[in-house]
Amino acid sequence: MWGCDVEDCNRPAVRLDGDCVICDRDFCDEHIEHGCPKWQDGELYDLAAQEAERGEITRLLDSLNLSALLKRATYLRNGIACCSPQPLVYDRSKRSSVMGGMNYHIEILFADGVQWLARIRRSNATSPPPELRDYIICSEVATLRFLDNMKVRVPRVFDYALKGQTPVGVGYILMEKLPGKSLRWSLASQEQRKKVMTQLADVYIELERFAFNSMGSMNEPGSDHIAPFARESLTEYVNSQMVPLGPYKDPREYLQSSIELIMRLILRGERYAGREIDAFLLHRFLLDCIPRIIEHHTYDDGRFYLRHADDKGDHILVDGDYNITGIVDWEWAHTDSKTEAFKSPVMLLPVSDFYEGVNTVGKDESTFADILEAKGNKGLADIVRNGRLLHRFQFCCGYDFADWDGFLGLFEGLRNALNIDADLGWDDWKTNALERYSGDVRLKTLLGQTG
Repeated sequence: MWGCDVEDCNRPAVRLDGDCVICDRDFCDEHIEHGCPKWQDGELYDLAAQEAERGEITRLLDSLNLSALLKRATYLRNGIACCSPQPLVYDRSKRSSVMGGMNYHIEILFADGVQWLARIRRSNATSPPPELRDYIICSEVATLRFLDNMKVRVPRVFDYALKGQTPVGVGYILMEKLPGKSLRWSLASQEQRKKVMTQLADVYIELERFAFNSMGSMNEPGSDHIAPFARESLTEYVNSQMVPLGPYKDPREYLQSSIELIMRLILRGERYAGREIDAFLLHRFLLDCIPRIIEHHTYDDGRFYLRHADDKGDHILVDGDYNITGIVDWEWAHTDSKTEAFKSPVMLLPVSDFYEGVNTVGKDESTFADILEAKGNKGLADIVRNGRLLHRFQFCCGYDFADWDGFLGLFEGLRNALNIDADLGWDDWKTNALERYSGDVRLKTLLGQTG
């Protein structure tokens, strides 16, 4: 359907069954950025995208040796027979339960009623190269196994393998299938939201108990070692070699490196095609803002904490009474500074106000902070109450210009929060920025390429 289903949001969107019909990623119920590519004709693109997706999933399933996968699962459970109860075919109607934007899930049912999932990384136009896909799988396994020793309910990992290293034919993670359904925050009542936030506060408090010495991703299953980031947007290729960013000891260094990576990709024509100048000026401005952002890291303690990287709400599983049954999709998880790791999850942001540039925290964020404080953790509560600037900066970095109207509100809100170029419209700001950065050699190069 066309349009967002959030009552106070009138921003255009392309939706089908709650997902983006173009990039195949789950589309946030709260209409937060979803990263789909620029589209021209939504309906025609949808038809083409469905056909491409059908072909992709068919090829993936053709590569899968299901009998070898089931044989491996039976071996791991000491001979208990198992089967895959659902036919392995492309079925767009089951995207929320079987197929997400990044992974395909195969249900495995054992003779004694135990249920597992095989999580298989998809391979489509937006997928990273195989080497990076393997690195992300290893990072997710390492993260889940680390969390399994904490009071955070996550799927237990029983086995994993990379493509080319298994008779199954594809890389996979064999994991526990947790009960419950993905949380739909926009459909929950205030009472249900408060119940979820009360449980989520316990997760925050538990994660704060474990600190790390650097900022990056786990990469060694069975270890708490922190390595470079396991994420496509934080990886580049130099002379055909994968070069992920990190790890870092200083949040300032991370912010600078991640923004400069985007700017290098812009210069190479790999990001923001058609809007190179606008994107360059934005990120050049964000570089200048880093000292002000770091000043806002008031609660940092020199240590780093594990955080979920896609916290828009559907990563939380709940039962019919809104008890959290688990937290899933940790594939991009990483350690971050305390101020960043414990700001409110994206799902709590007041959508309409946030995109219109309002810089006060919303009702759900305030409630979540009050819950944390009532549980005896005023420090985390204060981080939540003071997280708006960090959210704005995070969203502007790498933002998809296909959602131009959304970007304009976010960017104006950021400048107002920083009191830099406040209340300027885009055209006036761009004119000033072109003059401000006129001496930047990279900008001159871009202007020469696009002029």
